[in-house]
Amino acid sequence: MVSDAQTVPQPLPPEAVQLMTPQGAPPSALNEASERFLPYLQRLNAEAAQNIYRTMVTTRRVDQEATALQRQGQLVLWVPSSGQEGAQAGALAALAPQDWIFPTYREHAMALGRGVTPRELLLLFRGAAHSGWNAQDYRVHPYTLVLAAQALHATGYAWGVGLDQCDWTSQQRAENGEVVLACFGDGASSEGDIHESMVFAASYDAPVVFFCQNNHWAISVPFEVQSRVPIARRAAGYGFDGVTVDGNDPLATYAVTAWAAEQARSGTGPVLVEAHTYRMGAHTTADDPTKYRGRDEEQSWSALDPITRMRSYLTAQDLGDDAFFSAVDEEAEDLAAQTRQAVLSMTAETIPALDDVFAHAYAEPHPLVEAERAWHHTWEAGFAETEGENR
Repeated sequence: MVSDAQTVPQPLPPEAVQLMTPQGAPPSALNEASERFLPYLQRLNAEAAQNIYRTMVTTRRVDQEATALQRQGQLVLWVPSSGQEGAQAGALAALAPQDWIFPTYREHAMALGRGVTPRELLLLFRGAAHSGWNAQDYRVHPYTLVLAAQALHATGYAWGVGLDQCDWTSQQRAENGEVVLACFGDGASSEGDIHESMVFAASYDAPVVFFCQNNHWAISVPFEVQSRVPIARRAAGYGFDGVTVDGNDPLATYAVTAWAAEQARSGTGPVLVEAHTYRMGAHTTADDPTKYRGRDEEQSWSALDPITRMRSYLTAQDLGDDAFFSAVDEEAEDLAAQTRQAVLSMTAETIPALDDVFAHAYAEPHPLVEAERAWHHTWEAGFAETEGENR
C-alpha cells in the first residue's frame, strides 16, 4: 500500500539552479545561484537549443518502442528513461566532442545523441552482446549494469587524461582538453564506489564531472530515506564544488554542466552536479512502481515534463514552429521504426557469436573464462540434443 506521505513530490532545494519556469518561460526573478550561470546559457545558440529538443523527443519515442518490444518478448529487459531526457540532453549539449561519457544503464539520450544507433543500443538488452558499440567511436563507454562501478572507471580514465595533460598550457586545455562525465543516480550515491571515486578524483585533480540524476527513487526507496541533505552538498566534504540544478529544466542543466566542464577542463579538479529530475515510469520493465508510489505524485511531476517545457520555450523564443515540431515528430517515428526493425532482425546469423564474447573478455586467455566457455559448449550441445528429441 502506498502511503499519503509518498504522493507529494519533494520541492527543489532553495539553492537549485533554474532558468525556466514549469511553463517554459524565463522566471520573473532568479536566485543568486541561478544568476551565476546566465553567462553560460548565452553560449547556447538556436541550433543547439533545437537539437536538445530533438534529442529528447526522439529518445522518448525509442524508449516507448523498446518498452513495447520487451513486453512482446523481444528484449530480455529494458530500462526506461522517460522524464529524465532534459537532464541528459542538456548535459550532453554542454560537452565538447572530445569529452567522454561513462553512463549507467539509462543514459539513452546521451548515447543516441552521440550517434549510437538503436541496434547498437539494444544488442545489450536483447542479451546478444556485452555492448553493441565500440566506445572509441562515440566516446561513450559501454553501459554499466553494476551499480556505481562506472564512477570508478570514469575516475580512472580521467586520472589518465590528467596525466596526459599535466604539462599543457591553459589555452591548450581550453581548446583541446578532455573532460569525463561520470553518470550515476541517487540510489548509486549510497554505494561505496561513489565515495571512493570522489576521494580519488579530488586527490589527483582528475578532470571529471560527477553527474547525478536524482530521480527521487532508488527503485522503491524514496530519496528522503537515502540522504538527509542534497547530494550536491556532499562535494564540500571531498574538497570540490557541488551544484544542484533543476534537471527537468534543460537550459539550466546545460548551463551548469557547461560551467562544470569548464572547471574540470581547466585542471582545477572534479565537480559534482546534482540534477533533480523524475523517473516517470518503472525502474526497469521488471519493476512495478504502483507498489511504492502514488498516482498523485506521478501526475504532479508530469506537469514538469522537460519536453513540454522545452517546446514552450522554443515557441516563445521563435525557435520552433509547427513545421519544426512536425519534422521532429516524424524523425522520432522513423527512429522508432528503425528500432523495431533492428531488434526483429537480430537473428543468430546477424548478432555476434557467443564465442566472441568469451574471446574478448580479456586481452589474454584466462583459465576461468575458458572454463566458462567449455561449460557453455556443453550446455549448448545438451540443449540442441533435447530440442532434437522434442521434434
